[in-house]
Amino acid sequence: MSFHTHVVVNENARQLLRRPALIERIEQAASGSPVHVTRTLENLDEVALAIAEQDAQRVVLCGGDGTYMAGVTAIWRAFADRQLPELVLAPAGTVATVARNWGQRRGVVDTVRRAVERRDQRVTERPSLLVSDASGERVGFIFGTGLVARFFDRYYKTGAGGYPTAARIVARVFWGSLVNDAYAKSVLDPLSCDLCVDGRSLPHDGYSLIVASVVRDLGLHMLVTYRAGVDPHRPHLVACAQPTRQLGPQAPRVLLGRPLRGPGVYDGLVGEACVTFTDAEGGPWVLDGDVFHSKAVRVRAGPRLRVVAF
Repeated sequence: MSFHTHVVVNENARQLLRRPALIERIEQAASGSPVHVTRTLENLDEVALAIAEQDAQRVVLCGGDGTYMAGVTAIWRAFADRQLPELVLAPAGTVATVARNWGQRRGVVDTVRRAVERRDQRVTERPSLLVSDASGERVGFIFGTGLVARFFDRYYKTGAGGYPTAARIVARVFWGSLVNDAYAKSVLDPLSCDLCVDGRSLPHDGYSLIVASVVRDLGLHMLVTYRAGVDPHRPHLVACAQPTRQLGPQAPRVLLGRPLRGPGVYDGLVGEACVTFTDAEGGPWVLDGDVFHSKAVRVRAGPRLRVVAF
């Protein structure tokens, strides 16, 4: 039997771990549409193949940013050259930054109900990133290294408590940068790597920040990629080679959606960016909150997505 809408639930999403009864409520809200509860990436790949075999017209992804990245990647692989189904990003994670950027304001249960009933909906074509390393390709939305990777290292070590935890780390780093203290330096000092943009190597051997995104707000109203989404074929890339004392005090500019200033800043829409970590063991990078470790990583525009928001 074929169903128009399938619901994919990441059992490991933060809200669902805290409130397991939400899964039953999601199943009720689905009103007979298939609900797939996934636990591992292997499980997710199996579900995506089953959804593709049924030619689903719409897929609801229940989780946070990492869930959306993993879910869209699995669906993209499973559908291969066929048109991807409409996607609904139902927030059930810690923050769901991507869903909020694209106008999704309702809770996970209400979102599932409306997605199945197909009411009060607006479908918008959205861009994505295609991020590649030695392990393969992933479709995502926010890529970062340097302070982004170091921020998430501290975020997860302190319990991944959502916006309150993130805000405390940001405040600690900002105030520390004014006096160049050890904590701020451990987050903001340049990470050894080379950056190549559209075939041109940039003239620095380390970067405190590299971020490419298709959404403007990276969380906490951090508008680093303030031109994200302007050109669906070219993500907005911002890179900075400045040390702690110069970069940290620019936080107010980021909150206002203004470009970073000073020497060592790259800011533009790009066709392709390649980061090569100069450490023999490679380096850390982040895609939608999930942390990876590679020798080199390539970022470019990914598939266009039809996203439904309520």
